[in-house]
Amino acid sequence: MRPGNTASHSPTTRHTDSDDAPQTTTAPPSTTAPRTTAAPQGTTAPRTTAAAATAAAATRPVGDKTPGDEAAADPVRESMRRLPGPLQLPLTFLTGRPLAGQRPVALSPGFHLATASLSVLAGAAVSATGFVLGTWFLLLLLPGWAMTLHGQRNLRMMIYHQCSHRNMFGHRRLDTVIGNVISALLVIQNFERYSREHVADHHAVHHMTLRDPTVQAFLISLDLHPGMTRRRMWRRVLLKAVSPRFHLAFAISRVRSFWHNGAAAEKAVAVALYGGGGVAAVLLGAWPAVLVVWFVPVGVLYQISNTLRLCVKHTFPAPGTTVRRGREYFGSLTNAIFIGEAAPAPGLPAAAAALRWLRWSGRMALVHFPTRYLVLTGDTVVHDYHHRYPASRQWHDYIFARQQDLVDGHRNWPAYTAEWGLVAAINRVFDSLSAADPEEFDVARIRSVSKRELFAAFDD
Repeated sequence: MRPGNTASHSPTTRHTDSDDAPQTTTAPPSTTAPRTTAAPQGTTAPRTTAAAATAAAATRPVGDKTPGDEAAADPVRESMRRLPGPLQLPLTFLTGRPLAGQRPVALSPGFHLATASLSVLAGAAVSATGFVLGTWFLLLLLPGWAMTLHGQRNLRMMIYHQCSHRNMFGHRRLDTVIGNVISALLVIQNFERYSREHVADHHAVHHMTLRDPTVQAFLISLDLHPGMTRRRMWRRVLLKAVSPRFHLAFAISRVRSFWHNGAAAEKAVAVALYGGGGVAAVLLGAWPAVLVVWFVPVGVLYQISNTLRLCVKHTFPAPGTTVRRGREYFGSLTNAIFIGEAAPAPGLPAAAAALRWLRWSGRMALVHFPTRYLVLTGDTVVHDYHHRYPASRQWHDYIFARQQDLVDGHRNWPAYTAEWGLVAAINRVFDSLSAADPEEFDVARIRSVSKRELFAAFDD
């Protein structure tokens, strides 16, 4: 299936997780200019935490569902309930969606930091082994690169992101140190600048306006605009993903956005890592291995993953939307992206059932797992929960924290919305940009954006 096709990858790709959400107020294009007021960024996370949910769930038999659980059930995920019990938790972390009534598993910030770091180290070790042994062992580069990229993306999308909100360990100095080390390791926008812009322009009044770095990335870096067809947007993004010029510009921008006004300690770490490591690699004759083992995943592969992730982050407001404030409006701009598709229906003839299950298993392993592992890593599948509760202390239990909020009736926010599958999620964002107000999102109205920062928002 070509990306531009309207057919989805699963029977249910777009839905709300509840049917009682109010609709965003809209008006004809001739109405007055939209009013914009601050987003409710001080929202307190729900009191019912993942840990509390674990305790509550432990008091009832496995599989028992409360009325709230029933309301929070998703038909695609529920179709997988017939699979063996030991597969259900892995399926939850793969899809990003628990079964109704599934017992939560409590994780921790330290767990996410440790697993991301170990993934980077293990991936580099596997790649180095394949490179040194050569011949058929070069195939080890593929899982090695994947593991390295997975760890890098989790360091950036979860750890670095939470540090910018001073929400990783809740200790300002420690979170800053971790943020500085990650920015130096991955060569991304320096931590101080990112923290300031992310909160001020992305998590506030300017969310999904021309001031938002995410919008600037769409209009300038990807050169996507209102009125373009979905097919044309796909073509442009895919061509950029394989364009040496695009990747060179991306890499240069990363270096410049890291170095400009970065903290001295941040720069010192980068010089030690890349300067010292580079000199050692040359002296030891290991520079080809370093280029292949480290710079392939941290360079081109990281940037491709970044580009695809950008394309699912937020939808553009509908033209004519006059109310640009409050939970209803800001909640409408972010969707969950669940990874997977409905399992085969029961009652099929044996031969047909075997073929359907074979196809389903193949697609889950070869299409959806790479998407989750390499693009929509960590809590990016439930980014909608973060935008409702940016200071939530339960961020590390992201999947079950969102599910508990859903069971509790989403606490005066509109219903959660979601897409199943990366392609469907990108289509939703592209369609919203295609339909967006061309005057409101006219790239000529962007006063000035430094070339140094053009690609910084890909990580926002």
